[in-house]
Amino acid sequence: MRRANVYVDLDGNDICLGHLDAEEQKLLARIRRRARTHPDWCGFDNYWLPLVAELYDARGVSRTVSRESVVYRVAQDLSNRLGIAGGFIRPDDYRDELEGLIREHFPSRRAFCKATGLSAQLVDAVLAGREDLSLATLTQALEHIGYELRIAPARRRQRTG
Repeated sequence: MRRANVYVDLDGNDICLGHLDAEEQKLLARIRRRARTHPDWCGFDNYWLPLVAELYDARGVSRTVSRESVVYRVAQDLSNRLGIAGGFIRPDDYRDELEGLIREHFPSRRAFCKATGLSAQLVDAVLAGREDLSLATLTQALEHIGYELRIAPARRRQRTG
């Protein structure tokens, strides 16, 4: 069931649209209409990025802050959906979480491999998408570094727009 004033992103997160002002609502509606036409992924980015920048530049909002705005986040999510549909990018999966874990908690992949007992060749192949880790191997490796696997609700997939 769709809820008014809520956009659900690829990760299943609700983004509240209720507090957008009239100008932001108008721009977001325009961007969403464009996304529904299934444009070229790069063409879509070339369309929405300058429009969002123009809106927030005119308000004196820094680019760093504007990239956290609801309008930017929804437009970026729509872009990701188009990129996935076009086969240019893939949806996030456990590899992305594993790569983030390595980047945030270890000085290098080598240090991660040493701590988990996984071979560097295997980790490189997994992160490149050429191999998969079995549940047993991943569970054991994560236990070595104080992490565990969890089952989470499936992400809600929505059509573009």
